Amino acid sequence: MGIGGSIFLIALGAIFAFAVEADLGWLDLTVVGWVLMLAGVAGLLTTLYFWNSRRRTAVAAPVREDRVVADRVVPVQGDQVMQEYREVRRPGRPV
Repeated sequence: MGIGGSIFLIALGAIFAFAVEADLGWLDLTVVGWVLMLAGVAGLLTTLYFWNSRRRTAVAAPVREDRVVADRVVPVQGDQVMQEYREVRRPGRPV
């Protein structure tokens, strides 16, 4: 129904229950007003409940992977063992 429709039913029911003094004989407008107000309140509560449950977010903890390297690969040229050197530069940071 939505919030707007619920507020409309509550307002329409209040007008029928408290402001209109018409005698239709077979229909009591005060009772109709109270029923409309109750329907509006029920619709408002269910709308707010579903909006609140929809906004819940599931926060998952980041997964940490611990990797263990058993065999380190070292490049060999002839009889010399070469060590690997890496330099990482981030853009925008002074050297």
